[in-house]
Amino acid sequence: MTIQHQGHEHEFEPQYGLPERLPSDERILWQGSPDAGTLARRAFHLRKLALYFAALLAWQATSLATQGQGILDLILGMVWPLALAALALGAVALLTWLTARTAVYTLTDKRVVMRIGIVLTMTFNLPLRAVESADLRRMSGGYGDLVLTLRGPDRIAYLQLWPHARPWHLTRPQPMLRAIPEAQAVAASLSQAWAAANGQAAVPADAAADGGRNSGRTADRLQPSLG
Repeated sequence: MTIQHQGHEHEFEPQYGLPERLPSDERILWQGSPDAGTLARRAFHLRKLALYFAALLAWQATSLATQGQGILDLILGMVWPLALAALALGAVALLTWLTARTAVYTLTDKRVVMRIGIVLTMTFNLPLRAVESADLRRMSGGYGDLVLTLRGPDRIAYLQLWPHARPWHLTRPQPMLRAIPEAQAVAASLSQAWAAANGQAAVPADAAADGGRNSGRTADRLQPSLG
């Protein structure tokens, strides 16, 4: 897999997306960031939010029209609702773009590294030996989410991970590589690297019954449970 990246604002990094240079015996298998458009739809629900505001605006316009308002009064009455809707959607779109731009996921033959955070940048090193299992949630266009279940008592706070965490898993947060391109190929690389790091044979799992159509469920178990 080809690793590509453009110029970025983290020039202080000794190695792109990493808090320090990798040891000589460790190599990068894949590196990438969330797709902003997919992240907007899946994590920030921008499309649903737009439909919600559209319904509110339609209700407001209908209410004004039934009151016998003229065209000019109708237009003036819709200015503020339209402005507030545009401001809200713009803020969510900007947050999505910044989230995608500042996040870098790195898979090596020994660990998964997540560099995330817009204002306060944080880096999480997840050794493959600490990963209990991983699941792939497929999406259209080859994109997907990779959900990691960690073993042992150590946990990462949900708010520290969000939105790079599986939704609603608050007591046992699960790091998630969100909206990544070539998700199937990345999952295969993770499966092989995990198996090698844990001294086990890679076991590609069958797709779940829903085939990943239900975004609330994981689609493919990439690794057997180690628990």
